[in-house]
Amino acid sequence: MKRTFERVIVFGATSAIAQAVARTLAARGARVHLVGRDATKLEAVRADLLARGAAAATVAVADLDDLALHAGLVEGAWVALGQPDAALLAQGVLPDQAGCEADTSRAHAAMIANFLAPASLLGELANRFEAQGHGTLVAIGSVAGDRGRKTNYVYGAAKGGLATFLQGLRGRLHAKGVHVLTVKPGFVDTPMTAHLPKGGPLWASAERVGDGIVRAMERGASEVYLPGFWRLILLVLRHLPEAIFIRLKI
Repeated sequence: MKRTFERVIVFGATSAIAQAVARTLAARGARVHLVGRDATKLEAVRADLLARGAAAATVAVADLDDLALHAGLVEGAWVALGQPDAALLAQGVLPDQAGCEADTSRAHAAMIANFLAPASLLGELANRFEAQGHGTLVAIGSVAGDRGRKTNYVYGAAKGGLATFLQGLRGRLHAKGVHVLTVKPGFVDTPMTAHLPKGGPLWASAERVGDGIVRAMERGASEVYLPGFWRLILLVLRHLPEAIFIRLKI
């Protein structure tokens, strides 16, 4: 049976992919609670969602890398929405690998943003959803987490850790009425990737990825590669012998 979502929390709500998901749900009359660090951008997103048909849109301004805030942010979301149907975690950064190698503090910050902070929020959300006996948890990972590449292994390690965390969480919550979805996008044309060369068949728009996320939520998928051709690409890359893989310039 197709799932519906009427009350949704969005962490990292100003990201392009998060906005694409929120717009689709808003057009269906959902209530949304938006969390992010930029008050001006959040207000713009809130106004846009209301114009598109959201039943209500509320905001909370916070730096999601501050783990001490997470329990309060989740509590605030429950106050704003009642019992949410779903939560989407879209926060993260794409660090410069060379910069992370030269300055380990940059690597630490990337690990916090891409793994530790999402895992902390997921823990808080899991306890809430488990207590209420229903809900959908969605976290945006990356195809980069499927195998470590020399050009982005800090980012890939964080996303790989997140995928493993989500696998375990899915197993924990399976019998509790709570669904966990891991999203693995490939190259997406967003502000986060503005510094990269664009174009070609491997690139997708945020809208395309957002639509794919909503469809995966509706059908209760556990893991989705977006666009879907990335599943085959990563299947090949994961099975390449290490002696060959380490020589690839990717």
